[in-house]
Order: sequence, then structure tokens, then C-alpha cells
Amino acid sequence: MRLERLNGDRIKIFLTFDDLKERGITKEDMWHDLPRVEKLFRDMMLEADDELGFEASGPIDVEVFSLPAQGMVVIVSKGRTAQESDSEEDLGDEDDFIQMQVTLDESQDVLYQFEQLDDVVALTETLYHLGVRTGSLYLFEKKYYLRFDEDHLNSTIDLDTLIAILAEYGNTSTITIYRLEEYGKCLMKNNAISDLYQYFIEAPHT
Repeated sequence: MRLERLNGDRIKIFLTFDDLKERGITKEDMWHDLPRVEKLFRDMMLEADDELGFEASGPIDVEVFSLPAQGMVVIVSKGRTAQESDSEEDLGDEDDFIQMQVTLDESQDVLYQFEQLDDVVALTETLYHLGVRTGSLYLFEKKYYLRFDEDHLNSTIDLDTLIAILAEYGNTSTITIYRLEEYGKCLMKNNAISDLYQYFIEAPHT
């Protein structure tokens, strides 16, 4: 589990599926077992307090983004108004001082981070010869990101194979696609593997 402070009132927690497994929680539990999810979040708040000095008391918003390859990104925000607290469902106990409003969002995107463009180009040659042509390439804070829509991969490569190949060249991304689209720069849209192959591999040999 990795924790990062975004600002004074927000933190980000990245949980791999191995992290969840160690805590006895499956991906399906996140949608169907609220008591277990509540306990997981309370444990995470204790760790966030220890590591980041992020003390969660009173009402908080918890946004959970489930990603097919990486695990789960959890954004925790403090400071909902009293009116919002009264009008929304409270997932906490009255005796506790943490009131949670949980939002779950399951993404179909596979998102990986790369340190250098050369790493992306090396990956491109492997994926291209396996029939992969899609993907979008982003630049954010001097790092490169490749995003694949899982629905567009079914006919070319299975998800487990894609993830195994991506892991050889890059690292799982701990940021959400929403942040990437808002603050990053899209360099190639939808057909990144095809375009990268054409510009960096095919062209130099013609």
C-alpha cells in the first residue's frame, strides 16, 4: 500500500490486488461487503495518520477507482459540510468520529507509466507484432503513460498477457486517468502503438 498527500485535506492511497488479498478482501467485496470495506478504510486512515499525519475526523469523502491491471486508487477528502453530511448516507457508526461517503468507480482502462520514451518504443515493437494497434500516449510530470481500453483488446490480446508485457517495460500507474486527462498532455490518441511503430521503428528503416 502506498500513500501520498495531495494537499492538506486530500490523500491518495494505492492498493494492489495483493494488498487486498493480504487483508482478506477480494475485488468483488468492494462492491458487495460494505462492513468489510468500512473496516479496510478505517485501517487505512490509521496508517495515513501514522505515515502522513493525516488525521481523518468528522465527515470524509472516499472515492475508489478500481483499475483492471493495477489495483485500486483511493482518494480521501476531508471537510464535507454539515448539510451534506446530514443528507448523505453515513457508513460509519455513531460512536465513531469518522463518517464516510463512499463512491465506487470501476474503470476499464489499463494504464502504465514509463520513465523514458525509449521504453515505450521498445514496448511498441513487441505489442505491434502481437497485433496490438490501439492505445493513447500521455505525458505528465516528465513521465510517459500508455492507456488501453480493455474493451478494445479482446480480439487482439488477452488482458493477462498485455499486463505481463507492460510490466517488463514500465510500472503500474498510481494516478487515475481522470487526473491524467485533466493535467497531462495527450501525445497520441487511440492508435498510439500503430503511430509509434510508424514513426520510430518503421520509418528509420525505410
